[in-house]
Amino acid sequence: MKAIPILIILSLILIVACSTVDKRDRTVYQQNIQADRTILTDQEYPVHALRVVTLNLAHGRRDSLNQLLVNNDTFRHNLDSIVAVLDRTKPHVIALQEADAASRWSGNFDHVSYLAVTAGYPWRVHAINAKNWLFSFGTALLSALPLVDTIEHTFESSPPTLDKGFVLAQIQWPFDDGAESRSVDLISVHLDFSRQMVREQQVNELQSVLQARMNPTIIMGDFNSEWLKEASTIRALAEESRFTTYQPESTGYETYKGKRLDWILITKDLEFVDYRVLPDTLSDHAMLVADIRFRASTDDANPL
Repeated sequence: MKAIPILIILSLILIVACSTVDKRDRTVYQQNIQADRTILTDQEYPVHALRVVTLNLAHGRRDSLNQLLVNNDTFRHNLDSIVAVLDRTKPHVIALQEADAASRWSGNFDHVSYLAVTAGYPWRVHAINAKNWLFSFGTALLSALPLVDTIEHTFESSPPTLDKGFVLAQIQWPFDDGAESRSVDLISVHLDFSRQMVREQQVNELQSVLQARMNPTIIMGDFNSEWLKEASTIRALAEESRFTTYQPESTGYETYKGKRLDWILITKDLEFVDYRVLPDTLSDHAMLVADIRFRASTDDANPL
């Protein structure tokens, strides 16, 4: 008897995966994001570096099999667990994937707004990359720093998997001496899980948007790709562009069932001060935390 509900759920997921997302503009530009003035920022953020985190929220289900099996109170409890870790970690910026707006399958409330208000992040941008009668979700950035010049992009559809995409926003971050600041582009991205060729096409779309932007850039998210695989989207992106990452061939940075699928990439005018995977069970993915600063000399090779 226990197998029947599971079969029903799997059938529903298959129907959802094959559904058609409403047609809309796939790239949306917005210059300014207004802060949520009801949110007070009282965290003691690090001053030596820009601290960022990235997490695939898994629609707020934590480590449950599927969000359809989770009740409304549990969704809030799961998100409160994430807030507790954010309070402890104190990042300036949070990148989220599989981040739900109000959706029937995940409690009928906006998870991104809930995290922003509860954790105290006045600036946020949320790209809805997939939407129908059951769900509305995508990629998001939460920030304690003002966000401007945002881009919300949904990749070309790739049935039967659901649409993925990225969101970009710009912040100002000072050099170490604090005398001047420079614009930094921040990106939260989610790539397709099922096919290498689809991931490659999605990376091409990402790079086409970035071609006109030469700011220092930090890309964070779920790439669904490992470095050491023969066909590696993440390795190709890093080696064929101006990006680098932290110790890509090292072990100990796995984020999903023993695989390193979640990454933080930086342009070579930046450098990592610290990079770690948190042990907390917040999702079926682990949270990544990195401290990043401007490189003293952009001519130096990245030692990491």
